[in-house]
Amino acid sequence: MITIRNRRWSRTAAGGVAVLALAALTACSSGMETADPGAGGGETTDGPLTIALIQKQGDQQYFIDEANGAKEVAKADGDVTVNVIDVASDSNKAISEVEAAIAQQVDGIIIVVPDTQIGPQVIQLATDAGIPIMAADDPIEDGAGEPLAFTGFDGTSMGEKVGAEAARLYQEAGWTAADTRILSAYKQDQPNCVERVDGADSAFTEAVVDGPEVIDVGTDNSVTDAQDKAGAVITANAGVKHWIVWGCNDENETGVVTALQNAGIAPADIIGVGLGAYLTCKDWNAGQETGNKSALFISGVEVGKAAMTSMIDLLRNGTELPPKTVANTEIVDASNWEEKGVVCT
Repeated sequence: MITIRNRRWSRTAAGGVAVLALAALTACSSGMETADPGAGGGETTDGPLTIALIQKQGDQQYFIDEANGAKEVAKADGDVTVNVIDVASDSNKAISEVEAAIAQQVDGIIIVVPDTQIGPQVIQLATDAGIPIMAADDPIEDGAGEPLAFTGFDGTSMGEKVGAEAARLYQEAGWTAADTRILSAYKQDQPNCVERVDGADSAFTEAVVDGPEVIDVGTDNSVTDAQDKAGAVITANAGVKHWIVWGCNDENETGVVTALQNAGIAPADIIGVGLGAYLTCKDWNAGQETGNKSALFISGVEVGKAAMTSMIDLLRNGTELPPKTVANTEIVDASNWEEKGVVCT
């Protein structure tokens, strides 16, 4: 689905849960911190543990990093087995894998859902089985609307950083709204994607008065689909000289930038701000001139570490899962991505 809209204000409120910048979780999870989780209670164990890490899109570098971070914490414990399960984008498979983990009597479940709508079902399954469960990356709620313990990122804040960076680069370039368009690519029925692009748009609007028109493009969040869907937009806007690109993730942004460059748009006429940095860094690593100008670096490793640390602390010590643990993010570009620790795929 493609929609075109004028500049508008749509800042999303952060909500009632405090957002925590994670800076110092423990030695085994450097760069992160959590809220004081309080005392837990319940049964604890010093024996072997098995924890299921069920992920969507497990072949993406971000989720590979997340699994590696979780495994690193498990290894440090010395007696924790992590079962990493990739359910791709299949919600039915996610539900069946939760059921399988329960049947295998795992000690805990960490889940990245393909669709937040399955939240009540997977939470109920684990609750009925008496197995603790927490969400990573995509917040979910139970049937009563109560949020599950969550480790990941604040979608609105992430988007605002992307939008502010895009505004800075736009103003530095000296472009005008009349000959510029913003292409915003994302999975339009995924709430965290909506939060991110709304955040980008609101931050851009705050910085730039009467900015360029925004073209929303619905994708499945993959590079290929973003590239394909962008083709129609480029063809329909042949007179546009300059393009700003952002999206839900690096896949969307790099897919659109590739489509623009393949259509003959010079890199100098493209301001692409990625979200992830694990794909935008490819051109930087190759020393190529590119429309991928910068990206918001998000560390899957640190999210995996934080989630696994919280789950082990619950099972070992009875410490309650922190309601919301949010990771640090920062803008990187061709000059500093390596020193910041970006893993380029």
